[in-house]
Amino acid sequence: MGRILIRGEAGHDIIPELYPLPGEIVIDKPGKGAFYATALGEVLAAAGITSLIVTGVTTEVCVHTTVREANDRGYECLVLSDCVGSYFPEFQDAGLAMIAAQGGIFGWVAPSSAYLSAISTLATPAR
Repeated sequence: MGRILIRGEAGHDIIPELYPLPGEIVIDKPGKGAFYATALGEVLAAAGITSLIVTGVTTEVCVHTTVREANDRGYECLVLSDCVGSYFPEFQDAGLAMIAAQGGIFGWVAPSSAYLSAISTLATPAR
């Protein structure tokens, strides 16, 4: 897949199914966390965003680093357990457990089905 974290390399690109629409913001991250040496914090602040839904790879490295960075900056994070991945099942399990430990020390963890169910109630008009 080529070199990691290098624009233009296959291992850096976004998969076709998730490719951004015209005008959507794309943040290239040069490190393991999404906040390090990027404008992500400024973009989120400008939009008034305080809660993040986190997905991606690898759970124990990039996802974990991003969630910790976000938590340190005051963001609330929800990691979708079936939308993150690791090369090693034991790292996946440990990484998710560490995020949710102590009642959500770094954030919360839930499957995407629970998240989609929760937000579907928000989109349904009250009768």
